[in-house]
Amino acid sequence: MIERPELLGRIRRALKRSRVVALIGPRQSGKTTLARQVVPGDSANYFDLENPASLARLEQPMTALEDLRGTVAIDEIQHRPDLFPILRVLADRKPLPARFLVLGSASPALLRQSSESLAGRLETIPVAGFGLAEIGTKALNRHWQRGGFPPSFLARTAEDSIAWRRQFILTFLERDLPQLGINIPAPALLRFWTMVAHSHGGVWSAADPARSLGIGESTVRRHLDLFASLLMVRQLHPWHENLSKRQVKAPKVYVRDSGLLHALLGVRTEHELLTHPKSGAVAAARRHCRHRNRLDP
Repeated sequence: MIERPELLGRIRRALKRSRVVALIGPRQSGKTTLARQVVPGDSANYFDLENPASLARLEQPMTALEDLRGTVAIDEIQHRPDLFPILRVLADRKPLPARFLVLGSASPALLRQSSESLAGRLETIPVAGFGLAEIGTKALNRHWQRGGFPPSFLARTAEDSIAWRRQFILTFLERDLPQLGINIPAPALLRFWTMVAHSHGGVWSAADPARSLGIGESTVRRHLDLFASLLMVRQLHPWHENLSKRQVKAPKVYVRDSGLLHALLGVRTEHELLTHPKSGAVAAARRHCRHRNRLDP
């Protein structure tokens, strides 16, 4: 396991100043591993909402949570949005006997529900895959090819890594998005995501994807915003002194994880990457990874 002391330190500091802290990021980005370094997984203060035992304990959530002390972790909280109003009540107690660490996918519904119920009480920490500061510059090429998701980066072989990334893409589209209430056919979203990959590092135009997918440009923009809110795509908006002009100008787009970018482009090896027609744009991913912490989280 690769230690992530900087991110873990941010979580501990946030728990000292905020009553509720949310770790938001895609599946397999390391949220659970980090949370279990704060609250052991076998502790009575740890709830995994994909575990039937934890779900059974939370049949009466107020009864289950109100007597706990210290830090309470709730994993995959998007499965139980009804917990947010209860957390608001528990977080307002004086003196405060417990603070809450909640983990979930960065779905628009999750963020909206939490902001409505926990306004002024919630601090959000985005969690992506490994960053270069965590793995060291000697692993730059490996990170560039495989990306930062721990199972991909730490895979035994390159073949295992690409197999994991392909399966992750399918699972994300076919299972995770429907669970978050996003009812768009997976094949359509895969085609859209692949188009974003081919536009990586370039100025985004909604017109070509709209024609290819047979949908309106406004729908394409909503798809792009969806992938950005789920931390799969980054939009880099142009700078302009006039804010209104800045908002209407087209952004540049990046697939946030270089390993997923290569999987979407069908690239399996370094040789294929260097001879790919988009190799110039993909090289921007390497520089993007090097400077990712200078951009939005």
